[in-house]
Amino acid sequence: MPDYLDLLTRFALNLTSVIVLLFVFYYPRYSHKETAIAAALFNIFAFAVLSVLSSVQFSVAAGFGLFAILALFTLRSEQINKSDIAYFFGSISLAVITSVHGTQIEFVILMLVIVLLAVYVIDHPRILRSASQMQVTLDFIPEKAVSNSDILKDELSKRLGVKIISVRVLSIDYVTEIVRTDVGFRVED
Repeated sequence: MPDYLDLLTRFALNLTSVIVLLFVFYYPRYSHKETAIAAALFNIFAFAVLSVLSSVQFSVAAGFGLFAILALFTLRSEQINKSDIAYFFGSISLAVITSVHGTQIEFVILMLVIVLLAVYVIDHPRILRSASQMQVTLDFIPEKAVSNSDILKDELSKRLGVKIISVRVLSIDYVTEIVRTDVGFRVED
């Protein structure tokens, strides 16, 4: 017979930690409502499934296999950026941390605090406050665009009105004369 008080405590810890992760850290910074909601709901569903599996005889390898399959299934549905994937994976991780029976509640709380504190520090807006990234497509191919990245940086800086920190050429199409780039930039005051 499962301990319902322990289950409710674990669910409360899970729900509190996922709210902090997604609606205190993630959503104010990235404003992707659909990703925040999907990650929160997936966290709740994963918690439920893992709690049931944790209460019966189920190997750790099978649990992580299920975890990986569910994560891949969801993330393959639509292309999302790396930060969204990290937070989505984080929400699933919180469900795993809180739902595994046999771990002491104190240890679970300690792990949640460590994870949330690390996310807060690593993704704090002041650390990377003015650095942004986006893909830019140019309608012409600058001469020596690949061999001299400064030429491409200067052109992008002039067109976008920002300081280009980094530029990576994703593709060059000589037929349509298009260059697709991934640009890291900083808005200067």
